Amino acid sequence: MTQENTQQPAVEDMSFKEGLIELDQIVRALEGNQLELEQSIASYERGVALLGALQKRLNDAQQKVTVLMGELEPESDDSIDTTLS
Repeated sequence: MTQENTQQPAVEDMSFKEGLIELDQIVRALEGNQLELEQSIASYERGVALLGALQKRLNDAQQKVTVLMGELEPESDDSIDTTLS
């Protein structure tokens, strides 16, 4: 798999979906117990790199959504009547 790693795109250059697909393929290959030890280690390392990058992208997206949701909230809650009549 060492030779394959040189042909794989950098994690940063992949779309989120591409990274997720590759991570799924790595998990399936590792679970299948068909890889040699060296291939398993290289696949595991690649999977860890992909997982870290995907988690960072998710966190970044969540922060953006939080900011956007904050922009939609009203400035003041004074206009809302919360008393029980």
